[in-house]
Amino acid sequence: MLFNSPVFAAFFVIVLAGYYALRPARLRILWILAASYVFYGWLSPLYPALLAYATLVSYVAARAMASSRRKKAWLALAVVNGIVMLGAAKYGAFLAANLNGLLEILGIEATVKAPGRLFPVGISFYTMLIIGYVMDVYRGKVPAEKDVVRYATFTAFFPYLLAGPIERAGTMLPQLVRLPKFRAVNISEGLSLFVVGLFKKVALADFLAIYVDRVYGSPAGAAGLTLLVATYAFAWQIYFDFSGYTDLARGVAKMMGFDLSLNFNNPYLADGLGDFWRRWHISLSSWIRDYIYFPLAGRTIAPTVRSYAAMIAAMVLAGLWHGAAWTFVIWGAIHGIGRAFTRELEVSSFYKHRIPKPVKQFFVFHLICLTWIFFRAATFPDALAVLKGILSFTVSDPRFPLVGILFIGLVWGYQFLFKSKRRRILDHSAVRVGLMLAMMLYLVFFSTPGYEKFYYFRF
Repeated sequence: MLFNSPVFAAFFVIVLAGYYALRPARLRILWILAASYVFYGWLSPLYPALLAYATLVSYVAARAMASSRRKKAWLALAVVNGIVMLGAAKYGAFLAANLNGLLEILGIEATVKAPGRLFPVGISFYTMLIIGYVMDVYRGKVPAEKDVVRYATFTAFFPYLLAGPIERAGTMLPQLVRLPKFRAVNISEGLSLFVVGLFKKVALADFLAIYVDRVYGSPAGAAGLTLLVATYAFAWQIYFDFSGYTDLARGVAKMMGFDLSLNFNNPYLADGLGDFWRRWHISLSSWIRDYIYFPLAGRTIAPTVRSYAAMIAAMVLAGLWHGAAWTFVIWGAIHGIGRAFTRELEVSSFYKHRIPKPVKQFFVFHLICLTWIFFRAATFPDALAVLKGILSFTVSDPRFPLVGILFIGLVWGYQFLFKSKRRRILDHSAVRVGLMLAMMLYLVFFSTPGYEKFYYFRF
């Protein structure tokens, strides 16, 4: 069930009406849980069974940690269970292919059979949510949730189930204890977020995807300028697609009275790689920092060989999390090595005060676009073909639609204005209402209904 489909609109109207019509808190939490499993089961009846299994294992492990002296054993059980589930669903074919390649190099006549591909949408996100929860229980940051229904609602909450944000138990579980009452302001704010997210997805991301798919589908025959334009277009496509999903999720949750975390904060205004990762997919980058980087590096802020190695390793794992392909590993490695090389530079007085901010933003944006080549290319040879084509820079008409340039320019201009001293212009009710009406009119009269899946569903 996609947020950008009529089926979801009908589903959510029923869910919202039932949610506010029910008075006892127990019935309301059961209503949310049932709605979440219907929402997930709409994609495949097998998906809710896997989610329920992961939920029960982690619930039992967390409760056992609260009363057992063998906390590490229970933590290991929950974490390993999540990793094995994710690995079997996502990386079986990748591991088999690489093992077969290694056996061939070694001259061993044997073949590892690849398992059938079963990749439930959202498994990467709810696995990270669950691992974060059990680690927080182990560290004493949150108490183990006693109510299995409330915990199951936390793991399955349908607004963030498929593609995040990756919520923390410390912020989400208290909201499920004190279920919010109806407030008209929640409906209006949530609906505004939903419209913005829908516009990003349908009017911007899906529009740019047509061009990007055509160029990256056959990069070897494209001119250098065309490949460069397609790379820029993909940078904005993935931003509009994923931040659009987050806005939709936050809007749906807000209409029910729940506050989800901000996941994007104008990432293409970043003036450093560290700044970029504080703005892009914030729930993922903070998860990597807290549950991968700090355990590997130790909680020292001093630059050490161990901390640099941990930074690179964490980003390589982040790349592998995105997909079972070497292109994603390279994407993560470039980010990790780049962050390691620039970490001390970015906190230096020279970098902060002597280099103009637009210069820093220009170079950071183009470094990010370089990494997006490996992220988007279907194969490593395709990525090399894109790089080779851009470097050769043959010129021909890229045939990129002017309306795409207009939309990207307007959004980027809005972001710069939002971060400037003239931000108060955007706070005027007339400006906000005008922008909202313009987006709604475009969606009604100009967008083409395709109900495309969100890009991050594949991860």
